[in-house]
Amino acid sequence: MIDLTTQFGRKVKQHLRTEYVAWLTTIGSDLSPQPRPVWFIWDGKSFLIFSQPQAHKVRHITAHPQVSLHFNTDETGDGDVIIFVGTAAIDPAMPAARKVPAYLRKYQVGIKALGMTPLQFSQEYSVAIRVTPTSLRGW
Repeated sequence: MIDLTTQFGRKVKQHLRTEYVAWLTTIGSDLSPQPRPVWFIWDGKSFLIFSQPQAHKVRHITAHPQVSLHFNTDETGDGDVIIFVGTAAIDPAMPAARKVPAYLRKYQVGIKALGMTPLQFSQEYSVAIRVTPTSLRGW
């Protein structure tokens, strides 16, 4: 369980509300870390990420569900450092991205910038990934 009531936890909570991109690091087939930027929403217990089915991260998660997820700091490396460690799983029961109101509210401009409609985005990014954090660290 992640405690968001501490002083650090309140900073984390703010980032969960305001960050647009997080870095998801999976374990590659050669067991090396494979970071990549992702769009996400936080539901209070887990991160929801949508992916293209053929993306390497989908294969990585299937083989090695251990992941980490972190936010950027500012351009000088200052700012809050927030790192979640946890497990990821493909969530076949999750509705399409276009049917998740919080996801659409957050990324409607980004989806349009990709030249896509919500339907097209949902068809292209059709795999739902749930990341459930088991620990949190940072400063």
